[in-house]
Amino acid sequence: MAENSLDVKLATYAERLDRYMETQESLNKRLVGSIEKLNTNVEALQSWRNRASGAKTSLIAVGILITQTVVIMGSLAALTGWTNNR
Repeated sequence: MAENSLDVKLATYAERLDRYMETQESLNKRLVGSIEKLNTNVEALQSWRNRASGAKTSLIAVGILITQTVVIMGSLAALTGWTNNR
């Protein structure tokens, strides 16, 4: 009788262990899926960050170019005015 009780307890334990393993496997699959999705989202954010950085750099370069052009044109206008008044 004690051996039969031990077999029942062992079968119950094995069944619970199987359910636990199935649950953990399912959880692991969901976690891996979530991590892959998160990794994809991070890559997309990095791509947008790189684009924004490139746009910012382009705007700064254009601003410097416009400033330089204004300074040169102003210098030429001042030089022309100075030479005409002489």
